[in-house]
Amino acid sequence: MSLVPILTSDQFSSADQPAVAQGVKAYGDVLNTWGAIGNSPGLLATYLPFLGRLNGPGALDGRLKDLVAVRVAVLNHCRYTASHRCTSAMAKGVEVDELAAVATGALAGFTEQEQLALRLAEEMTVALPAVPADKGLTGVSASVRDDAQRVFDAAQLTELVMCISMWNALSRFHRVMAFELDMPAPPAPVDAQL
Repeated sequence: MSLVPILTSDQFSSADQPAVAQGVKAYGDVLNTWGAIGNSPGLLATYLPFLGRLNGPGALDGRLKDLVAVRVAVLNHCRYTASHRCTSAMAKGVEVDELAAVATGALAGFTEQEQLALRLAEEMTVALPAVPADKGLTGVSASVRDDAQRVFDAAQLTELVMCISMWNALSRFHRVMAFELDMPAPPAPVDAQL
């Protein structure tokens, strides 16, 4: 059961109604995460455009963004986020065996850029919270940071770090809120890692 009530479209504040209409037009219904966010009037109106910009066309391709988001969801053991990001990834042509590899951390079959993004996602999700600032200012290893600066340009790196950060925040939000799935369950090999 969700931590907070899940609002229906008519229960959102007037400030959020344009975002609700846009979301329903795209997805056919109010997603549970939006329904929860609606409990804070005006927040959805900011959240949806930002998330749309981050997930939409940009410096990085959508495939890479979804691979990273799936890895973060698995590392945070969030089934709701995994269901959304796996659905998005498969719509972009990512195969179930690729999602299974992302879920287990078996990165050998991915491009150098994808491997590095997935390594950065893992370090930002798992290592960063455990590394005190006096032991490592950025919380990620120098080798991953240096490789990221070599492989990605400034726009790509900014988008990548923001994407990883956002999916960490959202997967933790989703997990604590205990949302029921409103998209298909993650593929079985991904689900097994959650």
